Amino acid sequence: MTARIVLLVTSPRLPAGLLTSAAWDVVRQHPVLTGAESELVTAVRQAGAEVTVVDGPATQPLLDAVAAHGTVVWLAGPAGDEALARELGLRLARQPGLAEMELMYGSWDPPGARLLDAVAVLDRLASPGGDPWKRAQTHRSLAGYLLEESYEAYDAISADDTDALREELGDVLLQVVLHARLAEELPEDERWTIDDVAGGLVDKMIRRNPHVFAGAEVGTLDEITENWERIKRAEKARHSVLDGVALSQPALALAAQILDRAARAGVKVPLPIAEIQLDPEAKLGASLLAMVAEAREAGLDPEQALRRTTLSQANTIRETEPPPPPAEPPPPR
Repeated sequence: MTARIVLLVTSPRLPAGLLTSAAWDVVRQHPVLTGAESELVTAVRQAGAEVTVVDGPATQPLLDAVAAHGTVVWLAGPAGDEALARELGLRLARQPGLAEMELMYGSWDPPGARLLDAVAVLDRLASPGGDPWKRAQTHRSLAGYLLEESYEAYDAISADDTDALREELGDVLLQVVLHARLAEELPEDERWTIDDVAGGLVDKMIRRNPHVFAGAEVGTLDEITENWERIKRAEKARHSVLDGVALSQPALALAAQILDRAARAGVKVPLPIAEIQLDPEAKLGASLLAMVAEAREAGLDPEQALRRTTLSQANTIRETEPPPPPAEPPPPR
């Protein structure tokens, strides 16, 4: 029988002892060595396996164990013990008759597992002994950062820069996780956690997509959208078609959304007439609202249109403005 060293790698983000049947078979049938005590080591011992903790370099103890038993298992630590795997690989390449090395995954990260790391890191930063700045924040003090990070993600989308988008979405996620961590410090009857945020999202997505989760039959995208809106209306007791509109969004986007909500609900209200307004600001506002209405009728996004033209004007200004004066040399010492 060929001697072998099985490097058993597991996910540190899953509950200890949650291993594949093949992994359980190998740890029950062969001696197990590891570099440190852990919850996983405890779980393996409780299942009846013998585990030896190696204090110091592990290459030679592994080779000694494989010489004595034929097959030995190395239970890797949370980081995977790549340095040990590399050292063993080089040793066995020089002396191939000692043993063969096999990599076995006893468990692996499911999609989204790194979100658990994000929650753990933010918990550390916002806990006693963590980052004083984050611990001093409130939902209100962070509000501007949430908008800023969202706008930066929007800029990445507008630039078709998917690498930048990945980074900016991480910054948005930081805000979400930090808000949830701060909410854990609220009075008992007000507090909530990141699991409450995620749980509410999951429940909402399942409720509002019965064509996916409940076998409801829908045909077109318009039917799916109407079904979504119908379920949303049943969930929220709203007294106006405008309830739920984010009033702090940019004014052009706000105007377009209000007009769209009214049109979808069949509410017809005449627009203010600019010419009869006495206040110059009211006259300008009425003119702008009329332009938003025209853009909506033409299928255009007024916010995006103004942004595009303004950015083009900014480029023209940069190309036209005189160069900055040369920097003055520092005074002699």
